[in-house]
Amino acid sequence: MDNPIAELLSKLDHKTLVIWATDCAEHVLPYFEEKYPKDNRPRKAIEAGRAWIRGEIAMSEARTAAFAAHAAARDANTDGARAAARAAGHAAATAHVAGHAVHTATYAARAAGHTVDSTDVDAANRQGTRLAIPTVAQLERQSLAAVFFQGTPAKN
Repeated sequence: MDNPIAELLSKLDHKTLVIWATDCAEHVLPYFEEKYPKDNRPRKAIEAGRAWIRGEIAMSEARTAAFAAHAAARDANTDGARAAARAAGHAAATAHVAGHAVHTATYAARAAGHTVDSTDVDAANRQGTRLAIPTVAQLERQSLAAVFFQGTPAKN
């Protein structure tokens, strides 16, 4: 694989991916909420992903919340806010298709990168990635959390 994040994520179970994706999106959610404090669609998407993990909602409900977060992204007029809303949308969509997790990371890094004061695009991207994406150690801890949640099957 060309993408080391995608390669790492491909080794994790579905619930762990949703946990990781929602945590990743939550890291950058303030970039949206600072600009649009009355718009809770991205936050609701993150909450929906977590509710799916706990078996409290069906996958289709998480997917609906993902669509709403993407609508919030379309409504946003700043790049950082737009990327943060997209990260939230992809985090919730990970309940539907695990492959959305890598897109969560991409948009989270973009959102954080837009907040870095730099004319060096590569440096901003590296800094954005560092700020936005949970570490491998966090992924390992989340794998343990997913084991805990296995007794509560998610609704499909």
